[in-house]
Amino acid sequence: MSERLKNTNRVSNEDIIEDLTKDLKTAFTTQDPVEEFVINPDSSAEEYPTSSGDAPAAAKSSDIPSANLDSNYKDPDEKEQKETESDTDSIDEVSLKDAEVDLTDDQKAERQIIAEELKKSGNEAFKDGDYERSIEKYTEGLRICPLQFSQQRAVLYCNRSAAKMKLEKYNRAIKDCTKAIELDDKYLKAYIRRAQSYEATEKLDESLADYKKILEMDPTHKEAQKAVVRLPPLIEEKNEKLKQEMLGKLKDLGNMILKPFGLSTENFQLEQDPESKGYKINFKQ
Repeated sequence: MSERLKNTNRVSNEDIIEDLTKDLKTAFTTQDPVEEFVINPDSSAEEYPTSSGDAPAAAKSSDIPSANLDSNYKDPDEKEQKETESDTDSIDEVSLKDAEVDLTDDQKAERQIIAEELKKSGNEAFKDGDYERSIEKYTEGLRICPLQFSQQRAVLYCNRSAAKMKLEKYNRAIKDCTKAIELDDKYLKAYIRRAQSYEATEKLDESLADYKKILEMDPTHKEAQKAVVRLPPLIEEKNEKLKQEMLGKLKDLGNMILKPFGLSTENFQLEQDPESKGYKINFKQ
């Protein structure tokens, strides 16, 4: 595996395929490089403001478009990397823990009150459509709210994810929802927002898993009920596209290797056994 993939936390199947074929092509440089074309989907999510106690509920699944072909779509991995590089709202909980060692209970209670006021300010900014400012306020709240108030911190993380979704920073929204769930594993709204953000970034398997979890907590949840019916065929379609893409790249590579021998992949016929579902290769001149 290349150094690029070794230094990447999340490696997709597409990355592995591309890396493998790139290495093999380097070894067989007798032919011109094969042009590679990767189709990526485009999607988005919206949310609607509600009360001031918690951030507005996230978008309905019907507001998130299904996978569509768009030549202007940017690689989600590239977008995720840019989001990570510009992530200025990270929370250093180790430093927070160290800073709280010498605080009295009264001082911690005072900080909790301040964090609550910052949350309210963030909610107001969200209602006004100033999502960047709402993120700043939620972040300030997280940096002052004592770690022992896990429920309050979970709300701050979940509220902040709502603002990030509005700005289409879905990967960062996923991180915030995950933190909220770590603090409160029954936090329904965090699961909903994470499921929507997963779908918006084409992480359909993860989205489906979250919707199933939502139904475990609330079997009557209409959005989750629709999602568990809607997502499986989309996942199957995506996996089929990935398989065809992989076979196409392997075919191009095979033609590169076989050409010096006057052969091509057309000389080899792939047949599937209807019973075992396995494949056999027949040679034809």
